[in-house]
Amino acid sequence: MTQPHSLIAHSAYLDLKRLLRDDGTSAILGKPHLVERGGKAYWYDLFRLGSSVQNRYIGEDSPELRDRIARHTALQAEAEARSRERSRLIRLLRAEGAPMADRMTGALLSALARNGVFRLGGTVVGTQAFRLYEMELGLRYGIDAMAQTDDLDIASFERLSVALGDHVEEDLAETFRGLAFDPVPSLQDSAVWRWRQSSSGTLVEFLTPSFRPEEDIRPLPALGVSAQSLHFLNYLIAQPIPAALLYRSGVLIQIPRPEAFAIHKLIVADRRRGGPDALKSEKDRRQAAFLIAALAEDRPDELAEAYAGAMARGPKWRDHIGRSLARLPETAARLNTLDRL
Repeated sequence: MTQPHSLIAHSAYLDLKRLLRDDGTSAILGKPHLVERGGKAYWYDLFRLGSSVQNRYIGEDSPELRDRIARHTALQAEAEARSRERSRLIRLLRAEGAPMADRMTGALLSALARNGVFRLGGTVVGTQAFRLYEMELGLRYGIDAMAQTDDLDIASFERLSVALGDHVEEDLAETFRGLAFDPVPSLQDSAVWRWRQSSSGTLVEFLTPSFRPEEDIRPLPALGVSAQSLHFLNYLIAQPIPAALLYRSGVLIQIPRPEAFAIHKLIVADRRRGGPDALKSEKDRRQAAFLIAALAEDRPDELAEAYAGAMARGPKWRDHIGRSLARLPETAARLNTLDRL
């Protein structure tokens, strides 16, 4: 395994993430209220804007969120102090060698965060998410070959997007135009789900889980875009976690749980095997192997639960995972050992 980041760096990262989450709650303008839908509960900020009443989505109910909502008035009063502390933590993290986001990625994710993409359920997946596990897990990667892509994949549930009754602050097409991204034409002229920046070639794609036989293009009303639907994606983004992007004074985004990411990569690697996706398949296996090795040491219970949960979903899931593990004997041995812990 690689060497860990210092305790100082990891603690600073966790403090930064906490402050960013406090900032999100301090933005409440009116009266928070709870709405139940489909067996789940969601918090909304009910406030008046001019002559109309707005209902802004805050997040899914949890003990942590309830505590922040109860303290939102005090959090508002502390906003300036939090801003100064975030800047101090970023300086400390930079001095400790933490990986900072490059300017293009930082500007893009910061713009999407300001527009409410992550508040409304968007989750960063793919290699950009993998990069963020370095600080989430407190590891020094030292494996640049795994993470050489600036492309950005954002996934969200279509059903959540329909149910929220809220939407992004600004048309995402305008946001992408402002960052010199152009829509990529698709077979469905009205369904835009990809944008490319001509100067860098960076591609942004929106994805959503498919719960039907086909993998077609589906709408994400809350985000105002369409998305490519994919099988197995529901497993990856079912329980996302907050993460702090190290850019300027920090940006709060959302990524999959690392154990779900690792197991999902085994599935994706097998689906991509052969042809033009062979290199991507190899990258997927390497990322899965690296994370599984780290999680087997630090979070074996979470990893075991994620692995067992995926294997229990049916023969297609087991076949994809099994074929990838056949090419990763050390990783397979680690996962098999979890059953005996």
